[in-house]
Amino acid sequence: MKHITFYFDFISPFAALAFEQLPLTLMGQSYGVTYKPILFAALLKHHGQLGPAEIMPKRDWTYRHVQWLAHSLGQEFQLPAAHPFNPISLLRLAVATNAQGTPNRYVTETIFHHIWRGGADATDAGRLATLVAKLAPPREINADDVKAQLKSNTDEALALGLFGVPTFLVDEKAFWGLDALPMLRDYLMGDDWFSGPAWHLAGQVPQGSIRPK
Repeated sequence: MKHITFYFDFISPFAALAFEQLPLTLMGQSYGVTYKPILFAALLKHHGQLGPAEIMPKRDWTYRHVQWLAHSLGQEFQLPAAHPFNPISLLRLAVATNAQGTPNRYVTETIFHHIWRGGADATDAGRLATLVAKLAPPREINADDVKAQLKSNTDEALALGLFGVPTFLVDEKAFWGLDALPMLRDYLMGDDWFSGPAWHLAGQVPQGSIRPK
């Protein structure tokens, strides 16, 4: 059985869509999943990038695209009342539900649905209090150890060279994005392409030109 680590931030609509599609994509395969919440903003800062929602034309396109993707997949999905939002309390809630800082699928699904179904405010204090009561984490969401575990998850992702969410890690191979799910499935099915040169040679292509900063 292969083991997949799913790195995600609840702020990402692509992570929300990928979460729903993962079991469908990998149906018939033998696998286990560890869900690891990380802070996407920390990845962006580390790599000197803006998020899709921070570039206005890209923001508009992203919101159209994810709604169409959900429609095409037959998946229930609505944009929250405001986006982007600060996901830190929701990430800490997920971490607080598990001693290792890795929530189970039910917890992860419940928080994703809290944000991406119904069109409500993802960070409304009353809704957050209701969500915390429903999930009943054994630790306080702003406890120092919870904060430390979220940071540790994020630092782990950075050390692995991850740059975006969702990312699926299996056998030290990282598959980034919703559209990487078919590629992940082919790998788990033993496609010979992954044992050939293409995977490693991709990282050895010389840079022909570097745009000045």
